[in-house]
Amino acid sequence: MSWSARQYVAFEDERTRPARDLLAAIPAADVRSAIDIGCGPGNSTELLVERFANATVRGLDSSTDMIEAARKRLPQLQFDIADIDTWSDSGPFDVIFANAVLQWVPDHATLLPALVSKLAPGGSLAIQMPDNLNQPSHRLMREVAADGPWAAKLASAAGQRTEMADAAGYYSMLKSHCSRVDVWRTTYHHPLADGASGVVEWFKGSGLRPFLEPLDEVERAEYLKQYQAAIERAYPALADGSVLLPFPRLFIVATR
Repeated sequence: MSWSARQYVAFEDERTRPARDLLAAIPAADVRSAIDIGCGPGNSTELLVERFANATVRGLDSSTDMIEAARKRLPQLQFDIADIDTWSDSGPFDVIFANAVLQWVPDHATLLPALVSKLAPGGSLAIQMPDNLNQPSHRLMREVAADGPWAAKLASAAGQRTEMADAAGYYSMLKSHCSRVDVWRTTYHHPLADGASGVVEWFKGSGLRPFLEPLDEVERAEYLKQYQAAIERAYPALADGSVLLPFPRLFIVATR
């Protein structure tokens, strides 16, 4: 699945806020080595540089477009193209930062302990994942996909997101490997001035991508038309025409 840095950063302030909240929860420590896995266009990597001024900070992402944007944004840093589930660097790292990326990577029960093994003693794995697969925004993606003439093309689209465990599940996955595991869930409410079309534009940079990429231009336009109509019913506009988009996210800080 390809990613567009330009589309993703259309809502950069809103997308960066959870990364700031995650970063603030990492225990204060002498961080010398930090890596941003799934760094995207570098907005979250920039936060690591600000927080850990004396550390060597790196980033990696599977998207060439995202890495090119990150390198332009932070030319002094090393950015590599790699898939997280086959990433072979053993570290050790004082911080592994994974903001809004692991929901695209399978088998968390194997992946998360493997990431912890790359930490130095006292190091932290910091994770934030959208927890919205059952929200109207994502349920409607699946319903429009299943009901249209593109159903066969989109049969596997929903499966590209990993089914997440609950808080207790992630705590159990990590506790035997860590000295401390902190798990919490926050729902952000993002005001989008353009109403339903703003919701569509938001998810065109993330959750909609598996549903749009298999379609041709005509199909894509019709899919988005039907999806936006469904979004208008699910998220009624406020008096000023804007929509308040609820966006739940799961956070984990696991310290080795």
